[in-house]
Amino acid sequence: MNPTVKSFFDAPTGTFTYVVYEKASSPCVIIDSVLNFDTKSGRTSTHSADEVITFIQDQQLEVAFILETHAHADHLTAAPYLKNKLGGKLAIGSHIQDVQKVFKDIFHLEASFAIDGQQFDDLLDENEEIQFGQLLLKSLFVPGHTPACMAYQIGDCVFVGDTMFLPDVGTARCDFPGGDAKMLYQSIQKILQLPLSTRLFMCHDYPPAGRAVQCETTVALQRKGNIHVHDGVSEEDFVKMRTARDKTLEMPTLILPSVQINIRAGQFPPAESNGVSYLKLPMNLL
Repeated sequence: MNPTVKSFFDAPTGTFTYVVYEKASSPCVIIDSVLNFDTKSGRTSTHSADEVITFIQDQQLEVAFILETHAHADHLTAAPYLKNKLGGKLAIGSHIQDVQKVFKDIFHLEASFAIDGQQFDDLLDENEEIQFGQLLLKSLFVPGHTPACMAYQIGDCVFVGDTMFLPDVGTARCDFPGGDAKMLYQSIQKILQLPLSTRLFMCHDYPPAGRAVQCETTVALQRKGNIHVHDGVSEEDFVKMRTARDKTLEMPTLILPSVQINIRAGQFPPAESNGVSYLKLPMNLL
């Protein structure tokens, strides 16, 4: 059975959140939510997540899972807020443990910070299946952008996370800790071997001038026209291109707050003696 997909776009971070369901009053999943964050004040707000909540309540949907494709470096997740308001289980790929281990050291987190993924309700392995209502979700392990990236296949749709973008934008960077351009190429090929009509839903869009924001493309369009991985681009050529391009990119604006929150499944660090949570800013490290 093919799903109904409702997208929500957070313009400041270029992020799409998806609600995937069969019909009104049926179970649903939420993929890649956004907690709004003001870098100047350090304050969070929930207007993006509240749009999702309003839609789900209007459609009388039942949230089964709140899914992350990976520990994002460009936005904070609103997963705990959504769970508190709507229910559902928080889930991410099981290799989040590898990411937690790396960033626990980078941020010199508290000794009690667990690196076994226990902050999440469920850790998903390759080809694991989740039934929600009449729909079936299959998890696909697609590392490269990070060592823990997952894509989610539901009917004729695949939610690709940060493996690739729309054809005129290309593919995700691989220069974060644990990233690997060769691995990303292989992960993308796994997706591009699906039927040509498969609908691919992006986690982000950064449209060139003159094009409106879009969330969806197909395997056929990616294979024909993706500027980085169209048919005929070899692994060697891709790795060479991706490595050179990544050296020119600045760090994402929200990488330091985002990663610290997202490896905790969206929870803030433990409050200190004054009742306030603090994030760390490692100097001259990244």
